[in-house]
Amino acid sequence: MKESLISEPIEPVMEEASRSTFAVDHAFQAGEPFLPVAFRWRGTEYRIEQVIESWKEYTPGTKQMPDRYLRKHWFHVRVGGGVEMKIYFERHVRSGAARARWWLFTIVGAE
Repeated sequence: MKESLISEPIEPVMEEASRSTFAVDHAFQAGEPFLPVAFRWRGTEYRIEQVIESWKEYTPGTKQMPDRYLRKHWFHVRVGGGVEMKIYFERHVRSGAARARWWLFTIVGAE
């Protein structure tokens, strides 16, 4: 199936259960965002059924500034209907109109 680029902000739906589920199933560490149990995008709510993969994105170090900084927490998830999405949490809010922290990056399997 084709992966489609979306790159739009999403609205997380947080419930107390998401904190404990994420901590147990995904080796949650201090300082990491809690994965929402669901999120809203374009007026529809999508419930996360499975985390397929998760990873972190760092800034590259340079010779002048060798420190790397954590920029994004990525999650490859499966939602209802077998649709797969890649979402991420941005550690530092962007300037301008789009000040969201959670974003939908790509989608696979949408009709």
